[in-house]
Amino acid sequence: MDAVTTVQTHLFYPESDGKPMGESDVHVDALIYLREALRDYFRDDPQVYVAGSMVLYYEEGNPSACAAPDVFVVHGVAKGERRTYKLWEEGQPPTVVFEITSRGTRLEDLGTKRALYAMLGVREYFVYDPLGEYLRPPLQGYQLQEGEYQRIASASEGVLVSQILGLELWVEEGRIRVVNPATGERLPTPAEALAARGANAEARRIAEARAARAEAEIERLRAELARLWGENAG
Repeated sequence: MDAVTTVQTHLFYPESDGKPMGESDVHVDALIYLREALRDYFRDDPQVYVAGSMVLYYEEGNPSACAAPDVFVVHGVAKGERRTYKLWEEGQPPTVVFEITSRGTRLEDLGTKRALYAMLGVREYFVYDPLGEYLRPPLQGYQLQEGEYQRIASASEGVLVSQILGLELWVEEGRIRVVNPATGERLPTPAEALAARGANAEARRIAEARAARAEAEIERLRAELARLWGENAG
């Protein structure tokens, strides 16, 4: 009997979909803000993973079955660096997806991608048009109900609530901001976070200098008291 050799082809799953991160600086800034703000907000939760502009593969053995959400959040998987997100390995689809949309991507963002995310079980889907090219209002959200997306009603003008994230999404001066409703604070941009860290470092330096001066003054007074006690005893 002739030996039968089985050759298994190693499938290649590209790490990029070949498209740019964003169509303009405004689109890229919105993507980076959402990704970094959400990463920082969930930094202490080991079971929340946040990624941006990463290829998501949803069918094993079929590299063409993929999408590249601008930003997505997954609850129930461990943090860690990934080159791609393979659904069959992770066992958990994204729970929330954001797409930074434009006139050129509207058919995909409101058509094929929305249908795909619903099929995958993405519980909330948000579409943001930073240039206001076609969406009115420019920020819209959808919640999955019985396998279909239903439009999320605005809590107030320009404000949507993400029940999954426990956060509010605002549009202020033409820019998307994420707000913690418990504190009313806006999640900082990368530049604001950097400035805050610098301010905190300066505040710590000043506090440490003051503490050192106070400690030195205490030691001086102790020495002065010891000298006076010595003179009185003599």
